[in-house]
Amino acid sequence: MTSSVRPRTRRRALTGSLAAVGLSAVMIMADGGLSPASAATWPTANGSQAVSATISVSGTKDYGMKRLYGTGDLGSGSQDEDQGPILELAAGAVLKNVIIGAPAADGIHCLGSCTLQNVWWEDVGEDAATFLGSSSSNVYTVSGGGAKEASDKVFQFNGAGTLNVSNFAVQTFGTFVRSCGNCKTQYKRAINLNGIEATYKGSRLVGINTNYGDSATLKAIKIVGDSSKKIIPCQKYIGNNTGAEPTTNGTGPDSTYCKYATSDITYG
Repeated sequence: MTSSVRPRTRRRALTGSLAAVGLSAVMIMADGGLSPASAATWPTANGSQAVSATISVSGTKDYGMKRLYGTGDLGSGSQDEDQGPILELAAGAVLKNVIIGAPAADGIHCLGSCTLQNVWWEDVGEDAATFLGSSSSNVYTVSGGGAKEASDKVFQFNGAGTLNVSNFAVQTFGTFVRSCGNCKTQYKRAINLNGIEATYKGSRLVGINTNYGDSATLKAIKIVGDSSKKIIPCQKYIGNNTGAEPTTNGTGPDSTYCKYATSDITYG
């Protein structure tokens, strides 16, 4: 469930190798991470695979930089909230070195704690990844990678626990990470962003629900191409469990909900 639904224009599925697209001031390191202040390119796919039904993943799965893209029921390229994901990760699963192409359906679902390492989304569908699970001990880790063209959200945090995103590049997005604003079951959620490069256009880096005790910690954030500072680093909401659109509750750093200093965010 998401806090809003926006119409989405269907995009043509990408075929062949992804043309290199420069990431301003970022270098892809051997472990899939991003090092600020170095030029680099997005990865080129090592082959492509059409996915017509959700692939279940348990244990560790390394795709070796293959591109997966939706077809059939997963190939509409819409913002339909009922569409399935390309990949569904069991609790404890580790996913490495994969490119999610277009159509991307509902990306990746994590049913419990999971690790996404060096995962790239060329054209985000409904969401890039959705984090589920009811235990407060769940830890969801996104390390390295990047995502582009998210008309709404990149990461949707519907479950309980902690989401850690580090060394990640995002370009053209609505909200980078959103704690669900109107899920039927709500939780206290913690979000930690560290080493993020966000390239305008974008609306907000993170959205949290203060009434459920959410928190967001931001460190080493670089925002590119936003000289007017239109991207909101941390948006606070009053969430609900009724499905209604949540109301906003202020922005900016504090010591309880939006945890960062102005020095944690640089512009370039």
